[in-house]
Amino acid sequence: MIIVTGGAGFIGSNIVKGLNDIGIKNIIIVDKLRNQNKWKNLVGLKFEDFIDKDAFLDILRQNKIPHISAIIHMGACSSTTETDADYLMQNNFKYSKKIFLYCKRRKIPLIYASSAATYGDGSQGYDDALFDLKPLNMYGYSKKLFDDYMREHFDNSFQCVGLKFFNVFGPNEYHKGTMASMVFHGYNQIVKTGKVKLFKSENPNFKDGEQKRDFIYVKDAVKIVLFFLHNKDKSGIFNVGTGIARTFNDMMIATFAALKKKPNIDYIDMPEHLRGKYQYFTQAKMDKMIKAGYTQAFYTLEEGVTDYVQNYLKKDFLGV
Repeated sequence: MIIVTGGAGFIGSNIVKGLNDIGIKNIIIVDKLRNQNKWKNLVGLKFEDFIDKDAFLDILRQNKIPHISAIIHMGACSSTTETDADYLMQNNFKYSKKIFLYCKRRKIPLIYASSAATYGDGSQGYDDALFDLKPLNMYGYSKKLFDDYMREHFDNSFQCVGLKFFNVFGPNEYHKGTMASMVFHGYNQIVKTGKVKLFKSENPNFKDGEQKRDFIYVKDAVKIVLFFLHNKDKSGIFNVGTGIARTFNDMMIATFAALKKKPNIDYIDMPEHLRGKYQYFTQAKMDKMIKAGYTQAFYTLEEGVTDYVQNYLKKDFLGV
């Protein structure tokens, strides 16, 4: 039995689909649906059971789930603008610690979601061999805390893999609101108004719209998760990006092109709550992943955006 926490969420539901695509259906999804449209991400997926996030740890402690072959822990608060530090400590750090200790005691492989937000402003680079990091927000700090805990308490008796996801975009992110990718927001703006709004740059080293991120299509992120699931001798903390930084202008031009429209971009002031906490450049160093044996080619930004727009956004219920 494979457990996927956050299995109704963006990356989690895509992982469940990836498992289904290779014939795996003995899956338990752990999540909290509430009144969001997140439940729609479960439609069409094959799994054995669904467990509420708040009940999951007790069920684990009572050993009510037999024959767990792996836990893929994607469940966490993923909002980089969340300001409730107590909530982040409980949800992203302490909850993850309990899952880690359970897996360690029982030698169950654990693959969990970290974040590129741990790198802060990137002044030290984006090397997954670095650990003395200074995140810009509490979300990034909560992820760094668990990375540090894992490194300190890990031993080679079981597999444990932390994945530092960079800017992931793709289907099933529709419930994420402001945290959804710019492809999602840009698509909806284009459909409604014919134009897209991007933040102006407050950094003299970057022109408006030329802020760069390592954008990775969710289908590639899933392939990396499945790689580690099938290579249980690999452990550690790894970047999950493409290794190539692209601009937000590039992303929006690709979105207009996927809709066969001419680019029309306006630049607006950056909101006050993001000033001083905004990453102007991210680019994953992927050497460690390649050394681990991952050799699959990534979608280009244009390929990923085109697939997302034409095969999902134009067809799916968007909740807007």
